Parts: sequence; C-alpha cells; structure tokens
Amino acid sequence: MSLEAVGAVGQRIIELDVMNNTPPEDPAANARRSQLKDRLFFYVVRGLAVLTLLTLFGIIVSLVVASWPSLQKFGLSFLWTSDWNAPAEKFGALIPIYGTLVSSLIALVIAVPISFGIALFLTELSPAWLRRPLGTAIELLAAIPSIVYGMWGLLVFAPLFAKYVQPALAATFGKLPLVGVLFAGPPLGIGLLTAGVILAIMIIPFIAAVMRDVFEVTPPLLKESAYGIGATTWEVVWKIVLPYTKVGVVGGIMLGLGRALGETMAVTFVIGNTNLLNSVSLFSPGNSITSALANEFSEADPGLHSAALMELALILFLITFLVLAFSKLLLAKLKINEGSPVG
Repeated sequence: MSLEAVGAVGQRIIELDVMNNTPPEDPAANARRSQLKDRLFFYVVRGLAVLTLLTLFGIIVSLVVASWPSLQKFGLSFLWTSDWNAPAEKFGALIPIYGTLVSSLIALVIAVPISFGIALFLTELSPAWLRRPLGTAIELLAAIPSIVYGMWGLLVFAPLFAKYVQPALAATFGKLPLVGVLFAGPPLGIGLLTAGVILAIMIIPFIAAVMRDVFEVTPPLLKESAYGIGATTWEVVWKIVLPYTKVGVVGGIMLGLGRALGETMAVTFVIGNTNLLNSVSLFSPGNSITSALANEFSEADPGLHSAALMELALILFLITFLVLAFSKLLLAKLKINEGSPVG
C-alpha cells in the first residue's frame, strides 16, 4: 500500500472517530422545539382566522350604523319601494335590487354553458399544441380592468347591439307569448340585457378556468375505461367527469356569480342608470346597487340620502352572503351524496 493510501485511510479513521465522539442530540429537546413550533403555528393561524371574522363583523356593524337612519324611517318597505327621489327624501331599493339580480342572472345564463364548452374543449377535444396558448388567452381576459370592459361596452358593443342584435331578438323572441314582453321596446343599446352580456363576458374566464382545472383532476383511468367500452366524448363528460367534479363546478359557478353581483364600473357604463321601472323589458335601462353607489355616493348629502345608499350596500352584502351560504349548503349536500352510484 502506498503512503498516500495509508494517509487517506488514517484521515478517514480520524473523521469517523470525531463523528463518533460527537454528542448525540437530545430527543427531548427536539420534541420540545417541535411542540413549540406547532403551538406557535396554531396560534398564528387561529389569530388570522379570528381577525377575518372580526373584520367581517366590523363591516356588518359599520354598515348597520351608517344606514340606521334609513332603516328607522323606511323599515322593510325600503325593499319593495321603487321611489328614489333625493330632494324629497324618498328612497326605495326595488329598482337597484331588480337590476342587480336580473343582470347577474342573465350573465349566468350566458356564461355557464359557454364556460362549460370552453373547459370541455380544452380538456377533451383540443389538440396539445393549442391547449396551453388558448387557455392562457382565456385567463388573460380576467386581467382586463372592468372600466375597460365598460368603455368598450358603451362605445363599441352597445351601438352594434342596438343595430343588429336587439332588432333580431324583438323580431323573433319578441313575438312569442309570455316571454315576448322581455324583448319589447325600442333598441337603445344600453339596458339590463346589455349589462348582463357584458357581465357574462367578464365572468366567463373565471368559471372556465375553474371548470378546466377540476376537469383535469379526473383520473385518466376512469375516462379511458369509459372510452374503452364505447362511450362517446359527451357520455364520458356527462357520466364520468361531471359527477366526479361537480363540487368544483358548482364552486366555479358561484365564484362567477359573486363577481357579477359585485361588479361596478362595467355595469355603470351600460345599464342606463335610471331609477324608473316602466316595463319588464330587458331592453329598458335600469340601475343596480353598485351603479347607484358609484354614481351618487360622492354627491350625497349627509343624512337620509347617505343612509339610504349605505342601506343599499348592506343589502348587497346580505345578497352576496345568502348566495355564498346557499352554495356552501349545496356543496355540502353534494359531498354527502358523492358515494351514490353514477347514473
């Protein structure tokens, strides 16, 4: 054996001796440190949760306090009164509530099937080279500021909508019994239907992105087994993918609904901002809670007018809360039934 090899062996023996002589770590000390870290993490997370609840409670209290004069004077009649006359101090929330609910419902009716189709195409039908750029392009729509949607809706979409789409709707659906009254009236371009369409364009990226993500988590084995026994793409999606991902799909739809209920600037540009309810036509201008707040809050006199606007904000908060509570109950029921056979 050479001198270099002997020296290397001796150095290794010295290193092993040093390692063996190193005192081992105390297991009790390690356990105490781990318990301290776990306890610290627990208190930090619980403190953040309590802070969130306190913030929510503070918002509710501040809205109630600010709207108390209106609550005292108008009571529950504020909900179904259509008058909104600031000089006469007569206020009612019927028109803003109606406009908010109708425009959001229109947005959901349009956005949900389109979002479902987009998610289905991206996960089941799209070629691999198109899937990523198309998905990224759809997600980028969510990054466009709402005021840009509003300006585009007012200056570009509304004139085209009044010239081509509304006359066609009036000539077809407007002649049907019962539903014809929804498409009656002059084609103004702006109004509840226009606001609903703009909201649909805004919430499609949110719903489509969530649906695509939950569709992708479906185990490939389930889908391949269905294809193997001769199922079509639609049958695979309807009987395999949707039952497996129904909780996520409902969550995505509720996310889009919450976005539609709280949207302000885009709706303000195209809804018409009129506190008159002359007909139930979707072509007629209207108002929403967010539009009323955006248009009047900066100019409202302290007193009953400001209190009425704050009560509108409180109503919007309650509507959003009820929608989210309903979605939680629906999701809980779906989770309970997850074990039922797919049929």
